[in-house]
Amino acid sequence: MKRATQQNLDFDYLTGLAKSNPSEFERLRQNAIDAYILTLPDDRQARMRRLQWRIDQVRSRHSPMGACVRLSSMMWDHLLGPQGLLGLLHNNDQAAGQAEKADIIPFPQNLHR
Repeated sequence: MKRATQQNLDFDYLTGLAKSNPSEFERLRQNAIDAYILTLPDDRQARMRRLQWRIDQVRSRHSPMGACVRLSSMMWDHLLGPQGLLGLLHNNDQAAGQAEKADIIPFPQNLHR
């Protein structure tokens, strides 16, 4: 059986490992997450660790399907909610639109004569 590495997280290998040796699967999963977080700038690492903690709490409290549904809902909220990506983009568009208001100066029609 081949080993999964951070560069090659082989789905079939990990699926088999999760069934045959859940504790080893969990160790590899945690190592891959930690390795990824360490690649981030220092100011983002703490935020990502907090997010991963929330994800792990959801996973520990619910069945796999229940956790999947809750995590999916959490992702959609972060995308579509008022504090989500689209909400922030919309608010930025409104603020930019207000800041860009200006008087329009008409130019003469026969400028090229």
